Amino acid sequence: MNKKIVIGGAWPYANSSLHLGHLAALISGDVLARYHRLQGDDVIYVSGTDCHGTPITERAKKEKISAKEIAEKYHKEFKEVFEKMYFSYDLYTKTEDEFHKEKVQELFKRIYDNGYIVEKMDEDNYCTKCGKFVADRELKLICPSCGNETKGDQCDCGYVPTKEDLKQAICNECGTETATKENKNLYLELPKLQLDIEEYVCKNECNWRKNAQNESNKYLKEGLKERAVTRNLDWGVDIPINGFEDKKMYVWIDAVLGYLTATMKYCESNKLEWKDWWKENGQNNKIYMIHGKDNIVFHTLILPGLLIGLKDNIHLPDIMVSTEYLNFNEQKFSKSKGIGLTILEALDKFDTETLRFHLIKNGPETKDTNFTEEDYKMTHNEITNKLGNFVNRTLKYKGLTIIPNGTMDVNVEKYIKEKYTEISNYIENIEFRKATLSIIELLDFANKYYDDKKPWIQYKENMKEFNNTIYTCAVTIANIANIIEPFMPKIAEKIREYLAIKNKKWEYIGNIDCIELNNIEPLFERK
Repeated sequence: MNKKIVIGGAWPYANSSLHLGHLAALISGDVLARYHRLQGDDVIYVSGTDCHGTPITERAKKEKISAKEIAEKYHKEFKEVFEKMYFSYDLYTKTEDEFHKEKVQELFKRIYDNGYIVEKMDEDNYCTKCGKFVADRELKLICPSCGNETKGDQCDCGYVPTKEDLKQAICNECGTETATKENKNLYLELPKLQLDIEEYVCKNECNWRKNAQNESNKYLKEGLKERAVTRNLDWGVDIPINGFEDKKMYVWIDAVLGYLTATMKYCESNKLEWKDWWKENGQNNKIYMIHGKDNIVFHTLILPGLLIGLKDNIHLPDIMVSTEYLNFNEQKFSKSKGIGLTILEALDKFDTETLRFHLIKNGPETKDTNFTEEDYKMTHNEITNKLGNFVNRTLKYKGLTIIPNGTMDVNVEKYIKEKYTEISNYIENIEFRKATLSIIELLDFANKYYDDKKPWIQYKENMKEFNNTIYTCAVTIANIANIIEPFMPKIAEKIREYLAIKNKKWEYIGNIDCIELNNIEPLFERK
């Protein structure tokens, strides 16, 4: 029976262009989606643009347009980026989507009715000059830890200001020192959910990377705290609770529930039942969450807590694919400082397919990694030499017009089958870097076989052996197309076109019958 697979890519924030670091964090989701489709699994791969919150309203003020216009501007740009990078989302939506807003309100109300969202009185920062409560990101103060000026939500040094610290804060908009004022908010009762969340983490963390394990257990050991779910903002999802009509939903609850609402929308549009993917039904279903390490807790603790709070037999996420950071020339990506490349800038300079492969091969899976143009070019040239040349000299040998009848080399067949198993294991164990290295080994093996057989000599001395060699290489190329599909999908597609292969499956291709070879062109351009 086919598995039901949900893959949720983290929702990028609509306040600036995406850079290569974002791509390095998200691309493993596409690898998984393409791999599971090749396996014949029923995949729903979703993500969307996070349109709400103070960073977006701040960007809007800076550009002197509305928050809605800012969100829509970056949403369109993000869609373009993911399409150009060949991400195979089944649905890429946005938190401003009316379907999402309606569904997330329903989910919020259900959690509230189940007693996991409660009312509390706070002493919040209030600007008397602006006449409004001021969100922590809209405040500035001197960080008690490093002594630098910072916003009220988190300093660049990592310090998170306390309520006591914020008593000295000033309003970022008008420069007036704020006061505190009583304010009614709703809170998610995470302490009430702690035991259930602990049980969930204990059951699943063996499938998570160490950063997700360590970060989650740190918070659980300290004891989960109540977390505000309402904000005094004029941009976001309305609160569906009487008495809180003047507030908006905190962006973190709005966005993480998007994985569920996006699945609902996709299923409704395609006459499917979302519960088949998200309900505990005794089947071997699987849910992946793809995100950077700065979003770990939202996916490992808060999202499961919200889903548990629904009391609806929801299948909780199984595997957390939490990446470390990708740096640029040994520095953190920073648009304001001109450090790094946006994805659109990178696509103007680099080949899309080899950029995908390089970001996976150099992915920050267990530690921060570094991107340089020189390293990328080395990867590009390696793939061009090892894959492009192998395909070209096999399929274009001396004007070859047809794959000759031949016999597959049993040792090559055995090796390729072993590679299917090996790379499959790496992908399912979320070890994508190892998978790319295994692909390089396969290419090295194929090129060595070609060189050892010396078909240029066989062509003159033994046509039978020549036919066997070319046939074996052609079958190898067909299987390489399958294996590289999750990593370089358009190159895989081009190879299948060369060999008239119509069906994509993660299984050994053992036979190619007299395929006519037309219009064989180089797979890559040299960089």
